[in-house]
Amino acid sequence: MRIAFYGSSLLSSYWNGAATYYRGLLRALAGLGYDITFYEPNVYDRQANRDIDPPDWCKVVVYDGTVEAVKATALEAASADIVVKASGVGFEDDALLDAVLIAARPQALKVFWDVDAPATLAELRERSDHPLHRALKRIDLVLTYGGGAPVVEAYREMGAADCIPIYNALDPETHHPVRSDARFSADLAFLGNRLPDREERVDSFFFEPAAYLPRLSFLLGGSGWADKPMSGNIHYIGHVPTRDHNAFNVSPRAVLNISRASMALNGFSPATRVFEAAGAGACLITDAWIGLEQFLAEGEEVLVARDGKDVAALLQELTDARAREIGRNALRRVLRDHTYAQRAAETDRIFRRFVRTPAVEAAE
Repeated sequence: MRIAFYGSSLLSSYWNGAATYYRGLLRALAGLGYDITFYEPNVYDRQANRDIDPPDWCKVVVYDGTVEAVKATALEAASADIVVKASGVGFEDDALLDAVLIAARPQALKVFWDVDAPATLAELRERSDHPLHRALKRIDLVLTYGGGAPVVEAYREMGAADCIPIYNALDPETHHPVRSDARFSADLAFLGNRLPDREERVDSFFFEPAAYLPRLSFLLGGSGWADKPMSGNIHYIGHVPTRDHNAFNVSPRAVLNISRASMALNGFSPATRVFEAAGAGACLITDAWIGLEQFLAEGEEVLVARDGKDVAALLQELTDARAREIGRNALRRVLRDHTYAQRAAETDRIFRRFVRTPAVEAAE
């Protein structure tokens, strides 16, 4: 079946945390026989900061960041059996969604794929005139990359025909154990872009423990932190391309996951970093959120902190041997239960359940 997928970027993770989610899931779907074209706008310097070349398992179309290009690119949805518009494309999202829905053939499966469902739902609650309210009447299915029952129920209450989470996972071909790299040596490392609904939590879970533990070394990766006041034991290295993620994860004694405020409040929203770190065999410390036990076991496969004081206490108690043990346990768990091959098989079952017409089946 042919999929037209409109998202932020497949080629670049620069200011684009969904990149590895798209890559892992779509590559696995391609392995199941799907013919995929990914459409991404040339915005935010992402094309100047590509992490990968266009892959052989997916055609990538990069279009200009203009209204005219959006309209022209949306017309290509007419050739697809499954049309996907993701949230957070980053340029004229509402106009793109409307144009894609108009262009899609009546018998095509029309999907809205929300990669930040708690934030999207908050916008929908605040704005009764949000264009997505009207668009949901024309959308066959909402998929999300997290959120659990709270997100499913909320989307259905908003008028979605159905909503199903497809969680983040591990692609073991891209995220796996490697040798440590001195560039990323630290007692604790955190990788994440500076975002308004995350910064306060980063202050609490990362910057405050660093200030409290001046003899320990802290490593900070991600875009936007250059002008942030920080203690002298924090080494800021800026954007970390995906080719360095494995070394970034395995080289420190532990790595830290900090959820965005909306996702922590909602729960059931493991970030891509959780599975990437576990897939590299890293010792992961994560902030606490509802549903964590569905993915990793606290104390055995992951360490959990309720605040910055917990982070500091965990670091002071954590030995190298204990860190390695947790990392090994986490790697075994994600390889067993949380790979993109498994997520793709689930997505394939969903697509086949919702596809209704002989015209689509004949395109296989």
